[in-house]
Amino acid sequence: MPKRDEGPLADRATYKAYHTVSTRWADNDQYGHINNAKFYEFVDSAVNAHLIIGGALKESIGLVVDSGCRYTSALAFPDVIEVGIKVDHIGTSSVKYGFAVFRRGVAEPAAIGHFVHVYVDAETRRPKPLPAVLRGVVENLRAT
Repeated sequence: MPKRDEGPLADRATYKAYHTVSTRWADNDQYGHINNAKFYEFVDSAVNAHLIIGGALKESIGLVVDSGCRYTSALAFPDVIEVGIKVDHIGTSSVKYGFAVFRRGVAEPAAIGHFVHVYVDAETRRPKPLPAVLRGVVENLRAT
């Protein structure tokens, strides 16, 4: 849990897109809450859904090369989750995404973190410059 003197964890307004995830009974672990690994699945699905809807994954694929997450409260089925996403950095072939996982209607996130995609050629798996469509979609997610 965060310490009281750490200040706010995440401001909902800093996230440029939100995707809603309905939890499932199977997401709960033996301790009665959603397992931490499921949070990464929710975030991965949110980012990739955003990119697919934007037509941005036709020329290359993103491989996760770095990630981190800080969990601040538990979630459990049947919570409905809102995953906020933003872009913190755009490189030649990489994008650093920021994310926050919120219980619907709650101001404080249950988890905040980041991950980095390196975009590669689907055949060779070698990094390649971000295609124009992908760059446009992630530019729209850039944090201000």
